[in-house]
Amino acid sequence: TDQPIAATHPAQGGVTAARGFRASGVHAGFRKDPERLDLALVVADEPCACAAVFTKNVFCSAPVIVSRAQLGADQPGEPAYGTARAVVVNSGNANAATGEPGLEAARETARIAGDAVGCPASEVLVASTGVIGVQLPLAPFGIGLPAAASLLSAGGGADAARAIMTTDTRPKESACTFTVDDPTYAECTFVVGGMAKGAGMIMPNMATMIAVLATDAPLAAPDAHAALARVAARTFNKVTVDSDTSTNDSCFLMANGAAAPERPPFARDGVAFQAFERALEHVCTQLARAMAADGEGASRLVTVRVTGAATPEDADGAARAV
Repeated sequence: TDQPIAATHPAQGGVTAARGFRASGVHAGFRKDPERLDLALVVADEPCACAAVFTKNVFCSAPVIVSRAQLGADQPGEPAYGTARAVVVNSGNANAATGEPGLEAARETARIAGDAVGCPASEVLVASTGVIGVQLPLAPFGIGLPAAASLLSAGGGADAARAIMTTDTRPKESACTFTVDDPTYAECTFVVGGMAKGAGMIMPNMATMIAVLATDAPLAAPDAHAALARVAARTFNKVTVDSDTSTNDSCFLMANGAAAPERPPFARDGVAFQAFERALEHVCTQLARAMAADGEGASRLVTVRVTGAATPEDADGAARAV
C-alpha cells in the first residue's frame, strides 16, 4: 500500500537513539594514528532479539563465519537470528583470508568482549573491516574492550560511528521515530537508529559494508530477520560504487522492546510491524545513500528510478545497466 501506516519522523542520533542501547568508540591500536578511533562497541542493556544479513561472497571473513554461527546459521544463505547483547567492530584489519587462526581470533574477541560487558561470549557478535590477509592481533582487544565498556553511554553512538570508518570521509548515522495505529501500543513512540560504514567495493550485495541497527520496538527474532532481509534488498543491496564485492559485509539489527514493556512482539502480519519495517527502510535508505555519496573516489551521487518494469528483477537489471 502507498498509504502511510503511521507517522515516521527523523530523530537525532544513530545506533543509540533507541532506548536501552549504549555505545562507545576508542583507539585500541589497530591503527597507528592515536587520534584515529578503531574499535566500536554497541551494547543492549539486556539480551535482546537480534538478526543479521551477511555477504554472499563464498570467501567470507572469519568474523562473518563466527557471527553467522552465533545466530544459528551454519551455512551461507541460512536465516541468521537469535539473541545477542553486544556487537564489536574493529577497523584497520578485516580478519579475512586468515584461516583457522583468524577464526580463533574472532571467537576470542567475543570472549574478551563478553568478559568486559558481563555476558556470555555467545551473546557477542563481531565484525571487522580494513586490510585483508593480515592476522588480527588480540592485544588491542585486551586493552580496548575494557576501556570501551567503561565508556559506554547513550551518547556514544557518534564515537562508535567514527570508529568503524575505513576510507570513509565522514561517519554515517541515521535515526527516526514512529508510532503505530494499534491500541495494544497506544501512547508508545518507537525509535529505529543505526550507523554504517562502506566506501569502496559496494557491489553487488553490501560489499565492504558494516551496519549496526537498533530499535526499542518489540520484535521476535525471526520476524526481525524477515524485515531486515527485505529492507537490505531494497536499500543496501541497491548501492554500487565500483562493481567489486567483499568478504566482510555484515548488517546487524537488535530489538529490545524497551519502548513497549510488558507488551507482546509486533505480529508479522499487523500494522505495527508494517510501520516498523517502513521506519527501518527509512533509516537504511539514508545510510545507503550516505555510503554511495561517500564512495571511494566518488564525486557524484546518481539515483536511477525505473518505472513500468514487469518485475522487480527487470527493474533492477535496467537500473544497473544504466
